[in-house]
Amino acid sequence: MLVHSRKAKWALWALFGLLFLPLFALPLLVVAAASASANWSGALPSGPTVEHYAEAVRDESLDALVTSLLTAAAASLLALAAGAWAALAAASLGGRGRLGRRLKRALDALFILPVAVPSVVVGLAVLVAFSQPPLLLNGTRWIVILAHAVLVTAFAYQSVSAALARLDPMYEQAAASLGGRPWYVLLRVRLPLLLPSLNAAAGLCFALSMGELSATMMLYPPDWTPLPVLIFTAADRGSLFTGSALAVVLMATTLLVLLAVSRIRTKAAYR
Repeated sequence: MLVHSRKAKWALWALFGLLFLPLFALPLLVVAAASASANWSGALPSGPTVEHYAEAVRDESLDALVTSLLTAAAASLLALAAGAWAALAAASLGGRGRLGRRLKRALDALFILPVAVPSVVVGLAVLVAFSQPPLLLNGTRWIVILAHAVLVTAFAYQSVSAALARLDPMYEQAAASLGGRPWYVLLRVRLPLLLPSLNAAAGLCFALSMGELSATMMLYPPDWTPLPVLIFTAADRGSLFTGSALAVVLMATTLLVLLAVSRIRTKAAYR
């Protein structure tokens, strides 16, 4: 910590507590309490129960959770492939004079555009673009996966671009000087060095896709309903306790996947 005074440190911790508790911790605690309560007639919930959790892990709710996991996994893989490829291409453009730098800036702006506009606009754009032949995806699960991939690719692109900017070119130059072809240098030198950043980008893309709602509401077919849509539906019809249980399941599942990804990243960074 940059502050060395004990009093200043305590003041900063107190300020952090005042900001963190009401803005972040308290809403999550309220959701967790509501998910395990039968009613809430007073200041605190009453009637502890696990019935809402039993409903959250069976039938339609379980199908929605599996749908969210499959959608997030597929969208993350697509976003990681597209974002990493584009970041590598942009990095090569940056060293090719003024025109190359301009093309790199244009590519940066293109990939940041989906997060610069509301996600509902991205959903509408995908719906309009893929509701007519020759590529008709409207009414299928693929349009949901595509929209999620479009929304999260920017984060994969930025993460890999930042890692490439910090990458020491000495390793690539050494491999090339020993006779390594460009594809060999890419596969055996650059990508292994980028593996921690790729894993971090995959985790971020997965978490963002798991919680995406606005674009999903415009696109999802009846047989491909992600869990956030089910949470919104439960809250909309007044089933707040069931919706809270679904939200806790969604958060717990996402955190478990991110924990697994962080373990992979830790091993990669150590290697």
